[in-house]
Amino acid sequence: MGDLVAALGLVLVLEGLIYGAFPAFAKRLAAEVLTIPESALRIGGIAAMAVGVVVVWLIRG
Repeated sequence: MGDLVAALGLVLVLEGLIYGAFPAFAKRLAAEVLTIPESALRIGGIAAMAVGVVVVWLIRG
């Protein structure tokens, strides 16, 4: 359970870094996401999850 909380904390750090350090970029990115087809977003999300699982599997082995 501690690892899950640590991972969620790291996600919040990365999200906060993007919004805190590059707010204009974050706004442009949010506007651009609206133009991307749902299927492309879905494929990107699934790919990101798969990469995340592989990274955790390699690290935690």
